[in-house]
Amino acid sequence: MRTALLQSSGRPGSVAGNLKVLDEAAGRAAAAGAGLLVTSELFLTGYAIGDDITALAEPADGDAADAIARTATRHGLAIAYSYPERTDGTVHNSLQLVSADGTRLANYRKTHLFGSFEHEHFTPGDQPVVQAELNGLTVGLLICYDVEFPENARAHALAGTDLLLVPTALMHPFQFVAESVVPVRAFENQMYIAYVNRVGQEDELEFAGLSTLAGPDGVARTRAGRGEELVLADVDPVLLAASRENNPYLRDRRPGLYGPRG
Repeated sequence: MRTALLQSSGRPGSVAGNLKVLDEAAGRAAAAGAGLLVTSELFLTGYAIGDDITALAEPADGDAADAIARTATRHGLAIAYSYPERTDGTVHNSLQLVSADGTRLANYRKTHLFGSFEHEHFTPGDQPVVQAELNGLTVGLLICYDVEFPENARAHALAGTDLLLVPTALMHPFQFVAESVVPVRAFENQMYIAYVNRVGQEDELEFAGLSTLAGPDGVARTRAGRGEELVLADVDPVLLAASRENNPYLRDRRPGLYGPRG
Protein backbone atom coordinates (compact mmCIF):
# COMPACT_ATOMS: atom_id res chain seq x y z
CA MET A 1 0.00 0.00 0.00
CA ARG A 2 1.45 3.31 -1.03
CA THR A 3 1.49 5.60 1.99
CA ALA A 4 1.75 9.40 1.87
CA LEU A 5 3.25 11.39 4.74
CA LEU A 6 2.08 14.99 4.95
CA GLN A 7 4.94 16.84 6.65
CA SER A 8 3.23 20.10 7.45
CA SER A 9 2.15 22.31 10.32
CA GLY A 10 -0.81 23.46 8.27
CA ARG A 11 -2.41 26.67 9.48
CA PRO A 12 -2.06 26.76 13.29
CA GLY A 13 -5.28 27.96 14.91
CA SER A 14 -7.45 27.50 11.79
CA VAL A 15 -9.43 24.28 11.46
CA ALA A 16 -10.93 25.49 8.18
CA GLY A 17 -7.47 26.31 6.82
CA ASN A 18 -6.12 22.91 7.81
CA LEU A 19 -9.03 21.12 6.19
CA LYS A 20 -8.15 22.90 2.95
CA VAL A 21 -4.47 21.94 3.25
CA LEU A 22 -5.50 18.34 3.91
CA ASP A 23 -7.87 18.24 0.93
CA GLU A 24 -5.18 19.55 -1.42
CA ALA A 25 -2.64 17.04 -0.09
CA ALA A 26 -5.13 14.20 -0.40
CA GLY A 27 -5.62 15.07 -4.06
CA ARG A 28 -1.88 14.98 -4.71
CA ALA A 29 -1.43 11.76 -2.74
CA ALA A 30 -4.27 10.02 -4.56
CA ALA A 31 -2.88 11.13 -7.94
CA ALA A 32 0.42 9.50 -6.95
CA GLY A 33 -1.34 6.22 -6.18
CA ALA A 34 -1.48 6.44 -2.38
CA GLY A 35 -4.02 4.39 -0.48
CA LEU A 36 -3.36 6.19 2.82
CA LEU A 37 -2.44 9.74 3.85
CA VAL A 38 -1.07 10.42 7.35
CA THR A 39 -0.80 13.87 8.98
CA SER A 40 1.43 15.27 11.72
CA GLU A 41 0.41 15.54 15.39
CA LEU A 42 -2.57 17.82 16.09
CA PHE A 43 -2.68 18.76 12.42
CA LEU A 44 -6.35 19.74 12.59
CA THR A 45 -5.73 22.68 14.93
CA GLY A 46 -2.00 23.26 15.31
CA TYR A 47 0.15 22.18 18.25
CA ALA A 48 1.62 25.18 20.11
CA ILE A 49 -1.52 27.32 20.20
CA GLY A 50 -2.03 27.59 23.97
CA ASP A 51 -5.53 27.47 25.41
CA ASP A 52 -7.01 27.58 21.91
CA ILE A 53 -6.29 23.85 21.73
CA THR A 54 -9.14 23.29 24.20
CA ALA A 55 -11.49 25.71 22.49
CA LEU A 56 -10.97 24.00 19.11
CA ALA A 57 -11.37 20.43 20.40
CA GLU A 58 -14.12 18.37 18.75
CA PRO A 59 -15.68 14.95 19.33
CA ALA A 60 -14.55 12.03 17.19
CA ASP A 61 -17.77 12.33 15.18
CA GLY A 62 -17.76 16.12 14.98
CA ASP A 63 -17.96 18.50 12.03
CA ALA A 64 -14.27 18.17 11.17
CA ALA A 65 -14.52 14.39 11.19
CA ASP A 66 -17.41 14.61 8.74
CA ALA A 67 -15.42 16.97 6.50
CA ILE A 68 -12.40 14.65 6.50
CA ALA A 69 -14.62 11.66 5.71
CA ARG A 70 -15.88 13.56 2.68
CA THR A 71 -12.30 14.36 1.66
CA ALA A 72 -11.34 10.68 1.93
CA THR A 73 -14.34 9.66 -0.18
CA ARG A 74 -13.78 12.37 -2.77
CA HIS A 75 -10.16 11.36 -3.34
CA GLY A 76 -10.55 7.62 -2.74
CA LEU A 77 -7.92 7.12 -0.05
CA ALA A 78 -7.81 6.52 3.69
CA ILE A 79 -6.76 9.39 5.97
CA ALA A 80 -5.20 9.26 9.44
CA TYR A 81 -5.38 12.67 11.11
CA SER A 82 -4.45 13.92 14.58
CA TYR A 83 -6.71 16.30 16.48
CA PRO A 84 -7.76 17.41 19.99
CA GLU A 85 -10.73 15.21 20.92
CA ARG A 86 -13.39 16.42 23.33
CA THR A 87 -15.19 13.76 25.37
CA ASP A 88 -17.36 14.28 28.46
CA GLY A 89 -15.56 17.35 29.71
CA THR A 90 -12.03 16.11 28.97
CA VAL A 91 -9.72 16.64 25.99
CA HIS A 92 -7.44 13.98 24.51
CA ASN A 93 -4.61 14.23 22.00
CA SER A 94 -6.06 11.82 19.46
CA LEU A 95 -5.53 10.13 16.11
CA GLN A 96 -8.40 8.95 13.93
CA LEU A 97 -8.23 6.64 10.91
CA VAL A 98 -10.89 7.07 8.24
CA SER A 99 -11.29 4.65 5.32
CA ALA A 100 -11.53 5.59 1.66
CA ASP A 101 -15.32 5.27 1.86
CA GLY A 102 -15.49 7.66 4.83
CA THR A 103 -15.94 5.06 7.57
CA ARG A 104 -14.28 5.86 10.89
CA LEU A 105 -12.13 2.76 11.47
CA ALA A 106 -10.23 3.53 14.68
CA ASN A 107 -9.60 6.31 17.18
CA TYR A 108 -6.58 6.39 19.50
CA ARG A 109 -5.87 8.66 22.47
CA LYS A 110 -2.22 9.43 23.25
CA THR A 111 -1.17 7.49 26.34
CA HIS A 112 2.16 9.17 27.14
CA LEU A 113 1.93 12.95 27.36
CA PHE A 114 5.05 15.06 26.81
CA GLY A 115 5.92 18.23 28.67
CA SER A 116 3.94 20.72 30.72
CA PHE A 117 1.79 21.91 27.80
CA GLU A 118 0.35 18.47 27.09
CA HIS A 119 -0.11 17.61 30.77
CA GLU A 120 -1.98 20.88 31.29
CA HIS A 121 -4.34 20.52 28.32
CA PHE A 122 -4.87 16.79 27.76
CA THR A 123 -6.02 13.70 29.59
CA PRO A 124 -3.94 10.63 28.68
CA GLY A 125 -5.62 7.68 27.05
CA ASP A 126 -5.57 4.24 28.64
CA GLN A 127 -5.78 1.89 25.65
CA PRO A 128 -2.22 1.09 24.48
CA VAL A 129 -3.06 -0.91 21.36
CA VAL A 130 -5.62 0.37 18.87
CA GLN A 131 -5.74 -1.27 15.45
CA ALA A 132 -7.79 -1.48 12.26
CA GLU A 133 -7.67 -3.52 9.08
CA LEU A 134 -6.90 -1.50 5.97
CA ASN A 135 -6.17 -2.82 2.48
CA GLY A 136 -5.03 -6.19 3.82
CA LEU A 137 -2.78 -4.71 6.52
CA THR A 138 -3.19 -4.49 10.27
CA VAL A 139 -2.66 -0.81 11.02
CA GLY A 140 -1.80 0.37 14.54
CA LEU A 141 -1.95 3.87 16.00
CA LEU A 142 0.40 5.75 18.34
CA ILE A 143 1.27 9.44 18.72
CA CYS A 144 4.74 11.03 19.01
CA TYR A 145 6.21 10.41 22.50
CA ASP A 146 4.38 7.05 22.66
CA VAL A 147 6.81 5.43 20.20
CA GLU A 148 9.80 6.41 22.33
CA PHE A 149 8.67 3.84 24.91
CA PRO A 150 9.79 0.43 23.57
CA GLU A 151 6.94 -1.28 25.41
CA ASN A 152 4.38 0.45 23.21
CA ALA A 153 5.86 -0.65 19.91
CA ARG A 154 6.45 -4.17 21.23
CA ALA A 155 2.81 -4.41 22.35
CA HIS A 156 1.81 -3.60 18.78
CA ALA A 157 4.23 -6.16 17.38
CA LEU A 158 2.80 -8.86 19.62
CA ALA A 159 -0.72 -7.84 18.58
CA GLY A 160 0.19 -8.26 14.91
CA THR A 161 0.50 -4.66 13.73
CA ASP A 162 1.99 -4.47 10.22
CA LEU A 163 2.06 -0.69 9.82
CA LEU A 164 2.32 1.63 12.82
CA LEU A 165 1.15 5.21 12.25
CA VAL A 166 2.86 7.83 14.43
CA PRO A 167 1.95 11.48 13.89
CA THR A 168 4.45 13.60 15.80
CA ALA A 169 5.47 17.10 16.85
CA LEU A 170 9.15 16.33 17.25
CA MET A 171 11.15 19.44 18.00
CA HIS A 172 14.82 20.37 18.13
CA PRO A 173 17.12 19.07 19.56
CA PHE A 174 15.49 15.63 19.47
CA GLN A 175 15.86 14.89 15.75
CA PHE A 176 17.76 11.69 16.61
CA VAL A 177 14.35 10.15 17.35
CA ALA A 178 13.36 10.46 13.69
CA GLU A 179 16.81 9.58 12.40
CA SER A 180 17.67 6.65 14.69
CA VAL A 181 15.00 5.58 17.17
CA VAL A 182 12.17 5.09 14.69
CA PRO A 183 14.12 2.87 12.23
CA VAL A 184 15.33 0.78 15.18
CA ARG A 185 11.77 0.41 16.48
CA ALA A 186 10.69 -0.81 13.04
CA PHE A 187 13.54 -3.34 12.91
CA GLU A 188 13.28 -4.71 16.44
CA ASN A 189 9.51 -5.12 16.11
CA GLN A 190 9.37 -6.24 12.48
CA MET A 191 6.89 -3.71 11.19
CA TYR A 192 6.65 -0.59 9.08
CA ILE A 193 6.45 2.73 10.93
CA ALA A 194 5.09 5.91 9.35
CA TYR A 195 6.45 8.77 11.47
CA VAL A 196 5.03 12.12 10.34
CA ASN A 197 6.31 15.38 11.79
CA ARG A 198 5.48 19.06 11.90
CA VAL A 199 7.89 21.70 10.55
CA GLY A 200 8.81 25.29 11.20
CA GLN A 201 8.33 27.54 14.20
CA GLU A 202 5.30 27.63 16.51
CA ASP A 203 5.55 29.87 19.55
CA GLU A 204 8.94 28.95 21.07
CA LEU A 205 9.11 25.52 19.43
CA GLU A 206 11.01 24.65 16.26
CA PHE A 207 9.86 21.38 14.73
CA ALA A 208 12.46 19.13 13.13
CA GLY A 209 10.70 17.63 10.10
CA LEU A 210 12.51 14.46 8.94
CA SER A 211 9.31 12.44 8.52
CA THR A 212 10.01 8.88 7.50
CA LEU A 213 8.51 5.55 6.56
CA ALA A 214 10.86 2.95 8.06
CA GLY A 215 10.74 -0.70 7.05
CA PRO A 216 11.19 -3.92 9.04
CA ASP A 217 14.83 -4.01 7.91
CA GLY A 218 15.46 -0.68 9.65
CA VAL A 219 15.83 1.16 6.34
CA ALA A 220 14.01 4.43 5.66
CA ARG A 221 11.89 3.95 2.54
CA THR A 222 11.46 7.72 2.33
CA ARG A 223 12.76 10.65 4.33
CA ALA A 224 11.51 14.21 4.23
CA GLY A 225 13.73 17.24 4.77
CA ARG A 226 13.13 20.23 7.03
CA GLY A 227 10.35 21.96 5.08
CA GLU A 228 6.74 21.44 4.03
CA GLU A 229 6.68 18.24 2.01
CA LEU A 230 4.52 15.33 0.87
CA VAL A 231 6.57 12.15 0.63
CA LEU A 232 5.43 8.67 -0.39
CA ALA A 233 6.65 5.11 -0.02
CA ASP A 234 5.23 1.61 -0.30
CA VAL A 235 4.36 -0.80 2.51
CA ASP A 236 5.09 -4.22 1.00
CA PRO A 237 3.40 -7.17 2.76
CA VAL A 238 5.57 -9.66 0.86
CA LEU A 239 8.78 -8.05 2.09
CA LEU A 240 7.29 -7.83 5.58
CA ALA A 241 6.47 -11.55 5.65
CA ALA A 242 9.95 -12.48 4.42
CA SER A 243 11.59 -10.19 6.97
CA ARG A 244 9.57 -11.70 9.80
CA GLU A 245 10.53 -15.18 8.67
CA ASN A 246 14.23 -14.31 8.70
CA ASN A 247 14.35 -12.18 11.84
CA PRO A 248 14.06 -14.22 15.07
CA TYR A 249 13.50 -11.40 17.59
CA LEU A 250 9.85 -12.10 18.34
CA ARG A 251 10.27 -15.89 18.22
CA ASP A 252 13.30 -15.85 20.52
CA ARG A 253 11.75 -13.73 23.25
CA ARG A 254 11.64 -15.18 26.78
CA PRO A 255 8.76 -13.24 28.39
CA GLY A 256 9.15 -15.08 31.68
CA LEU A 257 12.44 -13.26 32.26
CA TYR A 258 11.04 -9.76 31.74
CA GLY A 259 8.34 -9.47 34.39
CA PRO A 260 8.64 -7.57 37.66
CA ARG A 261 10.78 -9.18 40.33
CA GLY A 262 10.12 -9.13 44.04
